[in-house]
Amino acid sequence: MRLSLTLLVFALPLAAQQPDSAFHLKPVVVTATLVPAPSDAVPAAVTVISGDALRARGVRTVADALRFVPGASVVESGSFGSQTSLFLRGGESDYVKVLIDGVPQNLPGGSFDFANLTTADIDRIEIVRGPVSVLYGSDAVTGVIQIFTRAGRGASRGQVGFGGGTYAAQWAGGDLGGGTGPLSYGVSLSRFTSDGIYAFNNEYRNGTASARLRFAPDARTDASLSARYADGVYHFPTDGGGQPTDSNQSTTARGPSLGIDAGRVLSARVAVRGNLGWTEAQNRYDDATFAYHSKDITRRLAAGARADVRPSAATVVTVGAEYAHESQAGSSLDTARRNSALFAQLLTGTTGPLSFTLGARIDDNQQFGTHGTGRAGMVWRLDERTRARAAAGTGFKEPTLLENFGTSSFARGNPNLQPEQSASWEVGLEHTPPGDHVTVAVTYFHERFRELVQYSGAPLGPDSVNFYNVPGARVQGIEVGIQGTIGAAMTVAVSYAYLESRDTAGQRLQRRPTNAGSLRLDYALRDRGSVSLATVFTGDRDDYDYAPYPAVRVTLPPHTRVDLSGSYALSRGRGAWPGLALNARVENLFDAKYQDIRNFPARGRTLLFGGAVNVGH
Repeated sequence: MRLSLTLLVFALPLAAQQPDSAFHLKPVVVTATLVPAPSDAVPAAVTVISGDALRARGVRTVADALRFVPGASVVESGSFGSQTSLFLRGGESDYVKVLIDGVPQNLPGGSFDFANLTTADIDRIEIVRGPVSVLYGSDAVTGVIQIFTRAGRGASRGQVGFGGGTYAAQWAGGDLGGGTGPLSYGVSLSRFTSDGIYAFNNEYRNGTASARLRFAPDARTDASLSARYADGVYHFPTDGGGQPTDSNQSTTARGPSLGIDAGRVLSARVAVRGNLGWTEAQNRYDDATFAYHSKDITRRLAAGARADVRPSAATVVTVGAEYAHESQAGSSLDTARRNSALFAQLLTGTTGPLSFTLGARIDDNQQFGTHGTGRAGMVWRLDERTRARAAAGTGFKEPTLLENFGTSSFARGNPNLQPEQSASWEVGLEHTPPGDHVTVAVTYFHERFRELVQYSGAPLGPDSVNFYNVPGARVQGIEVGIQGTIGAAMTVAVSYAYLESRDTAGQRLQRRPTNAGSLRLDYALRDRGSVSLATVFTGDRDDYDYAPYPAVRVTLPPHTRVDLSGSYALSRGRGAWPGLALNARVENLFDAKYQDIRNFPARGRTLLFGGAVNVGH
C-alpha cells in the first residue's frame, strides 16, 4: 500500500499527456476498435491511464485524471461535488461517450456529470480522441472514455483507506479482490464528505459501491458481471449567476448500473460476443425555502452482439448489431424512444508496416430516422521507432429527451430535430529516439460540427417549439506530448494543446481555452512509494456572466494549478500481517485564485492526509 502526498507544479503552457503505458512493449487497447489490438496499429489518438498510478498520486476523481489528457478541458463549477463537465477537442460537453465496463453512463442526449465518478475501483481508463460513433453510436462525437474496473486475480487481497483534510473533508473506503481457477472477483466501497468552500449550504456527500465477477471456465469462454451504485448529494447556496442567495437548495444524483458481457471462441477464426447494460439515474432538485421539489428517473437499456472473424492472423472483420431503449419519467416529462443499429469494421495489417481500419454504421432512431456514420484510418510504421497515422470519420449525437418531447411553457420540445453531427480528420506522428527514454507525439486535427441544437426563449414556428438546429461550428488544433524517463526512478510528462474554435458568428466557443498544457514529474521511492509533482495550465477562454441580465460575454484570465502528492509504505504486509501506508496530497499548492465558470470560484489550497491498511499484498 502507499501514501499519497501532493507536491508542486509550475506554470507552463502545456496540456495533456501520453498514456501511462507509453513505455510498455506494444500495449493492447480495446476501446478504439472493440477488439484487443496493439496500440501501434490503431490510427486513433489513444491515452491509457493506470488506476494504480492515479491512486499512488492521490488522484481521487476521474475528472482530475482527465486534466492531463491531450485536448481535454475539465470545467468545475466550484467545490467538491459541483457540476463537472468535459470538453474534448473543442466539442460540446455532451460529445463524449462514457462507459464503465462497457455500460453507457451518459443520459440520453449525451450529458454526463463527472463530479461523482471516483478512481477507487478503477483498473485502467482508455480515452479515444476523435469520432467513434461508428462503434458506439450516439454521443461519441469527439471521443470515448471507457473505465475498466478491477476484477481481482490470484490470492485474495484487501485494503482499507481513510483520511481527512481542508474544507472538513473526510473519506473512507475499502476493496477486496482475488481469484483462483475460473473465478475472479472485485468489490469496492467508498465514501467522501466535505463542508465545501462557501460559509453555508455547501455540503457534499458521495458514496459508491461496485462489484465485478468474472468467470472463465476454459480458454475459449468468458463471462463477467459488473454492478455499481453511486449516490451524490450536493448542497449549493448560489443562483445561476453565482451569487450566494439560498441556504436550502440541493441536488441529488443516484442510481445503479448493471452490465453483463460474455464471449465464446468458436474456432481459430471466429469468435462471438454479447453484452447487456442497464442504468437508472435518479436526479432531483430540492429547495426547502420555496417548498419546491422535482425528480426525474432516466433509464437506459443497451444490448449488443457481434462476431469477430479472422481471415488471417493480421486481419479482423467485426460485424455487430445493437439495440437501445431510453426513457424518462418525473417532474419534467414522461416519454421514451428506441434505437437500433448495424455496424461493421475491418482491421488489417496489425503485424506489418501498414495497418488499415475501415468501418461503417447505420442507426435507425425512432425519432429522427436513419443515420449513417463511417470511419477510416491508416498507420504506417516507418521503422521500429517511428509511426505516422491518419484518420477521418463522422459522429453524431441524438437530441435529449427534453429537446424532443418537452411540454412545459418554457421548454416545448421539437420532434423534428436532426441529430448533431460532426466530420473530422487528423494526422499524427510518433517517434521514440534511440535509447528508448523519450516518446514524442504530435497530432493535428480538424473538425466541423453541424445541426447543433439551440434553445430559444421565444417560441418558434407554427408549433411554438423552443429548440431548433443551427448550422454549426469549426475547430482545429494541435496536440504535442513528450514522455520520458530520467534515470531509474523519475518519469516526466510534458504536453501542449492549441485549439482554434469558431462558431458561425466567428466567436470563440464558450469555455474552450486556446492554449492549455501540463507537466508532471513522478519519482519512485524504491519499492516504498512515490512522490508526484503536477501542474496544469489553462489559458484564457470565453464565458458568459449570468449575474446581470441579459448575460454579458466575458474573457476568463489564464490560471495554473499545481498539485503535490506522495505515498510511503511504513510497513508491508506479510501473510496475515497487515501493511500500513501513509498518504498526503496538496491540491492547488500555491492557492491560485481562478474560476472555471464566471462567478464560481474554484477551491483554494486543499490539504488531504490519510492512510491505508492492506492485507494479502
